[in-house]
Amino acid sequence: MTSLQPKDDDPFMVPCVSGTTTYRKINILLINPNSTKYMTTDCLKAIAPSLPPNVIVHGFTAPHPAPTAIESQTDAVLSTEACIRAIKPIASQYDAFLVACFRHHPLIAVLKEEFSQPVLGIMEAAMYAARMLGDKMGIICTSDRSMMTHSRTVSAYGFADYFAGCESAKLGVLELDSKPKDEVYANIIQKLRQLVENDGADCVLLGCAGMAELRTVCEEAVEGTGVRIIDGVTVGVQFLIALVRENLQTAKSGVYRDSSADRVKRNQNWL
Repeated sequence: MTSLQPKDDDPFMVPCVSGTTTYRKINILLINPNSTKYMTTDCLKAIAPSLPPNVIVHGFTAPHPAPTAIESQTDAVLSTEACIRAIKPIASQYDAFLVACFRHHPLIAVLKEEFSQPVLGIMEAAMYAARMLGDKMGIICTSDRSMMTHSRTVSAYGFADYFAGCESAKLGVLELDSKPKDEVYANIIQKLRQLVENDGADCVLLGCAGMAELRTVCEEAVEGTGVRIIDGVTVGVQFLIALVRENLQTAKSGVYRDSSADRVKRNQNWL
C-alpha cells in the first residue's frame, strides 16, 4: 500500500492510497434451488463479465426431487430440503453462498444456521443495492402470488417507506424462456414503464433469477432517464466477494448459532 500526503501549501491535494494486496482465490457457490439446469447456466453467463480474475463462481442446480420452479412457499420448502442435503457434504469447499431465487427463500436461513460462510439471497442483495443507489424501489415479478409475497418481504426488511410497488408479468417462471422472446420483452418493458412513469421508481429490481438476461433490455428501455436496473444475481456475487475479502462471516452468537448440536442431542444427526 502506498500513500500520498498533502502538501501544506496545496489545498487541493488530498491523501490517497492504492492497493497492493494480492487476494487469494475465492470460491462462491451459486445455488439455483430449482431443478431447471438452464437457469443455473443463464445466471453464470450473467455474472461472468464482471467477475474479478481471482473469483470462481460454481453453479449448483437443486437435485431431484426439487421442483422445476419456485412459485410457492411449498416449492421453496421442498427445494430447501433437497438442496441442504446435497450441499452439506461439499460446503467446506466454498467461501460464500448465493441463493439465486428472488424471494425470502428458507434455504437462506438454513445455510446461515449450518455454516459460517456468508449467505445472500438475490432479493435481499437487490434491495440493499437499491437503497444505496436510489429512493424508491420497484419490482418486476413473474406471478400475482409473487407480487403479494414480495410486498411482505420488502416490509419485513424495513424498506416499506422506499417501496414504489411491484408489477406482475403474469407469467410462470419457465414461461420466461418458453414463450416468444419478443412477447416476454414487451411484457416486461410495459411493467417497467408502469413502475417508473406511474409509481415513481428510480431503481427497478428484476424479480426472478430467470430475468438476469433481461437487464440489458430493461436498461435500454430507460436509457437517459437516470433509472437504475438491478439484477440481484450479479450484485449479490459482488457483495459476497466484499464480505469474504473483509473476513466477515455469519454471526453465530444469536439466531444463526450452529443448529447441528441440538439435532445431535435428539439423536437426529442424519442431515
